[in-house]
Amino acid sequence: MILSDQDIVKEIEKKEITLVPFDKKNIQPASVDLHLDREFLVFNTSENFIIDVKKPVDNLMKKITIDKEKSFILHPGEFALGLVIEETGVSNRLVGRLEGKSSLGRIGLIIHTTAGYLDPGNCLKLTLELFNAGKLPIKLYYKMPIAQIAFEYLSSPCKKSYGSKGLNSKYFGDKDVQCSKMHKNF
Repeated sequence: MILSDQDIVKEIEKKEITLVPFDKKNIQPASVDLHLDREFLVFNTSENFIIDVKKPVDNLMKKITIDKEKSFILHPGEFALGLVIEETGVSNRLVGRLEGKSSLGRIGLIIHTTAGYLDPGNCLKLTLELFNAGKLPIKLYYKMPIAQIAFEYLSSPCKKSYGSKGLNSKYFGDKDVQCSKMHKNF
C-alpha cells in the first residue's frame, strides 16, 4: 500500500522515514519531491573503450561539480549519475520507490534507468541514473526538483535489512555519487 501525504508525515515523525533536509512544502498527495545535488559522474570515454562488469571501474567515470551559477548539461543520448540532496531512509517496515517528475519526463529526461528502489534499512543520498531520451540538450540546475519518492509498507518487517551481513549490500549508506560495483558480484 502506498502511503498518503498524512501517513508520510506520521512515519517521518515516528522516524520510520528519514528525509534530511525535510520541508513539508515538498510533500505531494502520495510522495515527496526530491532535489538535485551538485555532483555528477559521466563516462570517461577518452580512457575507456569497454566496460567489463567483472573488473573494478576505477577510472570509468569522471566527476563534475556544479553550483548555483553553473548548470549541468545532459546531451541527447547521454547518461550520467547524479544524487538527490536529501538523505533518504526507511526502517525495516518500509520501502521507497524513486520516480520521475512528469514535467521532466515530458522533455525526455529519465531519472532512473533501473535502480529506483530504496531498500528497507538503508539511508543514503539516492543515486539518479540520468538519461536524455529527447532530441535537445537539457540544462539541470543545483537544487531543482528532480524526482519524487513514494513509500510503501512491507507485509511484515524484513528479518535482514539492507546492509546486513551476507547480503552483499554494495551501496549501504552512500552519501557520494558512486560508480557501479557490479564486479563485487563475481
